[in-house]
Amino acid sequence: MVIQSGNPIVVKDIKASPEFLDKTRQKRARGNSRVSFICVPVLHGSETIGAFSMDKVYVNIEDIDEDLKLLSIICSMIAKHVYMRQSIIEKNQRLLDENKRLQKQLQASYKPDNMIGSSQAMQDVFTLINQVSKSEATVLIRGESGTGKELVAHAIHYNSLRASKPFIKVNCAALPENLIESELFGHEKGAFTGALNSRKGRFELADGGTIFLDEIGELSPMIQVKLLRVLQEREIERVGGSNLIKVDVRIITATNRNLEEEITKGVFREDLFYRLNVFPIIIPPIRERKTDIIALCDHFIEKYNKKNNKNVKRISSGAIELFTSYHWPGNVRELENSIERAVLLSSDSVIHGYHLPPSLQSADSSGTRNTSTLKEAVEALEKEMLIETLKNTKGNRAAAARNLGITERQIGTRVIKYNLQNTHYFG
Repeated sequence: MVIQSGNPIVVKDIKASPEFLDKTRQKRARGNSRVSFICVPVLHGSETIGAFSMDKVYVNIEDIDEDLKLLSIICSMIAKHVYMRQSIIEKNQRLLDENKRLQKQLQASYKPDNMIGSSQAMQDVFTLINQVSKSEATVLIRGESGTGKELVAHAIHYNSLRASKPFIKVNCAALPENLIESELFGHEKGAFTGALNSRKGRFELADGGTIFLDEIGELSPMIQVKLLRVLQEREIERVGGSNLIKVDVRIITATNRNLEEEITKGVFREDLFYRLNVFPIIIPPIRERKTDIIALCDHFIEKYNKKNNKNVKRISSGAIELFTSYHWPGNVRELENSIERAVLLSSDSVIHGYHLPPSLQSADSSGTRNTSTLKEAVEALEKEMLIETLKNTKGNRAAAARNLGITERQIGTRVIKYNLQNTHYFG
């Protein structure tokens, strides 16, 4: 009643009050004595955030009034702190709930069943992901840039027994040489200029979970040695520190380099390679699984329709032909970028060939098909080279002949043939 009304309530004799539920058995605890009950709301502004109560043997009404004043003062003192603590608890709970929701969303997003690819090459990759996910094996993901190596690393983690633990990503190529050791292993206060506080590295942050080291082939020999120790001993040492810190981390790495060639060149350690290559997964380039291209296009169209509030419904036959005939050096990443561009350019809910980047265009789609004969093409090239050379020599035919590797007579006949006698043109 106090919390609902926001007003204090005083019960002089709880035995005589039908509203007092006596769940604490106070009526029997004090025998025949008159017991009073005082309850005061804890107010934060106009909001009642709690109640503060006491009971005591009744003496007189003045005594109860003094107790009521005392409780009111106490409640006004603690109200702010109670409200802050309550807000912090609620905020932390919201963060925990949001974290759980995002974890479930990530697990659903990165299941192999939800990855795009019906070709046999990708089905083989999905099988390997399912086989290795529940284990603790170190995985080396190999493939060209843009094939989706990070996506595979996500899928392995979120289908593993460590799915509820951290997944820490590190792009080894993006970190400067002088910072990568600190980023990976952490540092102690004063370890170097600017190290004002101790800091945990990525391995410590990933403790209990998974660390994904992308572009592993970019690591320097010194860092390779330290990484080898982590793989062997499962312990790290912070920069500037002397204590060994145990870490329970699953390591997944990825590279687009040929590590066997790097070993031959002496750039990559052979012992580290064998430690990382426990369970290799090779992602095929998109040109080797062209049957997946249309499914990928549909997926990206849906994605960028939502993102840009567009309504692209189909791809024209001409655009499909361009998609399937192109060699995709940038793989899935290039395909996604092309779809995003086309979705933005489309004005009739259709992706046409002319919406695609110039690199995807063919002679037919761009209207640049060669209509000249071989003889005409050769003559056009000869005339262009002749003009450029005469310009460079300021019309000096002897110098131009030497540069072109022909005689002055030959260059003279060609000047007449292509009507280039006006030497002022080359001056």
